Amino acid sequence: MDPNLLYWKSQGQSFLSRLQIWINLLDPLSLISSDDEIQKAHSLLGSGQPLNEKDGQALTLSLSSVHADSGAVLPLVFRSAALLPISTPLVVASFLPHRSVKPALFWQFLLQSYSAGFNYANRNSSPEQSKKTSLKQLLLMAGTVSYAACAGALPQIFISRLGVRSAAIQTFFRSILPIPLSVSQLYSEESETGIQVFDSNGNPVGLSKAAGDKAVRETALSRAVLFGTTAALPNLLVLLLQRTRLFQRNSLLAAPVRHMSVALVLGLMIPVSFSLFPQLGTIKKENVEERLWAAADGGRFYYHRGL
Repeated sequence: MDPNLLYWKSQGQSFLSRLQIWINLLDPLSLISSDDEIQKAHSLLGSGQPLNEKDGQALTLSLSSVHADSGAVLPLVFRSAALLPISTPLVVASFLPHRSVKPALFWQFLLQSYSAGFNYANRNSSPEQSKKTSLKQLLLMAGTVSYAACAGALPQIFISRLGVRSAAIQTFFRSILPIPLSVSQLYSEESETGIQVFDSNGNPVGLSKAAGDKAVRETALSRAVLFGTTAALPNLLVLLLQRTRLFQRNSLLAAPVRHMSVALVLGLMIPVSFSLFPQLGTIKKENVEERLWAAADGGRFYYHRGL
């Protein structure tokens, strides 16, 4: 088992501990580190030596920049610390109250393309699974991006085609509708091929489709919480503020308040959504394939959920 996963096993089993870890990992200053520094930090984490306070930076660098399955350095733009600075302008532009469908589709396409790349780079890439990267996966990603962009633009399509003028109904389309859509957009081959599961000692015991299904469901729910909350809270806030005298006299205040609130909620929800489920998840022996039961130690298996 990769040393990153061993750390998550020992330190990341409660929500508050995971939240504290993710707040540290999302520091954008880690993006300026070179690949050599990252590999050195990962080697230090895997050396088995006790870490002191001075090694905390190496620990953060390894967890945020190295893939927990392959041990390879993640591409700069797809590291967890890059998610907020890159996705914020895309999310703000995607959640704007566009006057037509075309700009909504354009910004949704950019957002979903980056999200697909981020999901793919941080997915569970079990050794057996990583060898099967093929044209099918590339076509699947392209289809997912196209579908997700259209689904993300659905609120604007409904508003434009139905001629909705009510602020409350527009808020419903832009706040509530994105939540189930964000869940339905996430698909992964992990459900078909299975993912590697480990015993309590960290030894790989085989691929499990049941564990893959569980990992995909957990990731889908975390994405729904992230984008659903980011869509809902700013629109509801603006709807309430528009009823005040200040905003009725100064209607131009609504746009900057919406933009700043979207960025703020997104920044707060990224570590929260990442912390909802453990990076090293567990699944009961009875819930996996029977052929793996003999390797169970303690009645459960471990799996890397991905991000």
